[in-house]
Amino acid sequence: MASDIKTVGVCGTGVIGASWAGLFLSKGLRVLVSDPAPGAKEKLDAHLKEIWPTLERIGLGPGASLSNYTFVGASLDDHLDKVDFVQENAPERLDLKRGLFATLDAKTRSNVILASSSSGLPSSEFVANCKKNPARVLIGHPFNPPHLMPLVEIVPHPGTQSKYIDQAFQFYQAMGKKPIVVKKETPGFVANRLQAAICNEAYSLVERGIVSAEELDTTVTTGLGLRWSVTGPYMCNILGGGGGKEGFKHLLEHLGPATVVWTKDMDAHTFEWTTENKGKLDESVQDWLGKVDLSAIETERDNVLIDIVKKKQENTALV
Repeated sequence: MASDIKTVGVCGTGVIGASWAGLFLSKGLRVLVSDPAPGAKEKLDAHLKEIWPTLERIGLGPGASLSNYTFVGASLDDHLDKVDFVQENAPERLDLKRGLFATLDAKTRSNVILASSSSGLPSSEFVANCKKNPARVLIGHPFNPPHLMPLVEIVPHPGTQSKYIDQAFQFYQAMGKKPIVVKKETPGFVANRLQAAICNEAYSLVERGIVSAEELDTTVTTGLGLRWSVTGPYMCNILGGGGGKEGFKHLLEHLGPATVVWTKDMDAHTFEWTTENKGKLDESVQDWLGKVDLSAIETERDNVLIDIVKKKQENTALV
């Protein structure tokens, strides 16, 4: 049960791991953190202090405190008997994850869920050396940054037991997240596949000189992205097709022929990852960056995201 989880082990304090640590602390949990990188403790301290005001604005849970975490060093090995849940955030290297999860499996209690933040590697590829209980290993992939974005993709491997999937779901919900269960392992899972598809076309449009990087982003933030933040592609299609039980089918029949033509053109102009093409993208990006304050953008992004998430929580018909 989620209420039984009092201490979380966080492996890795990069952008994702540090954000997870902040979220867990904000919910009143004790957090044990490890990272072998030089200066990791100092960077984590600074990051947590930086994001704490944001977490306070979102709302702190009972007992929440920055003093509730301990940086234990390069490894959690000597502290794994104390944790009730593990969130792993190591680099996307298969050899590293295989060794790490073998250790996590061997040294934690057999019922402790071992969740990986992997953004693309399925857990079936790194559980081979887990001898105690590989059935509690799964992916708990957040959308970045985890302390702000509600989505968590829970991706079990074929041997993950349903009770651990349910427990992970309940735990992430208790952390204020919006978890989904991905029923089959697939490279990149769901969110990153959608993101890759959109970005591939975004890169193609800019590389071909159809729009600038700035205009492309404006198209998303004032159109698709704004709409999709409250109703996703399927619900947009349902409502766009007139609503009701026939809305979705009506829209498919109405826009289907045109979409086929657009898709064929997109396939014909798919972005090629050459040095020249990447240079064209960066040239457009640099033109834009000369006109903006990135620090202000990041601050305002976080403020608006908090407002959107809170507003959606008040409107329960939205997913």
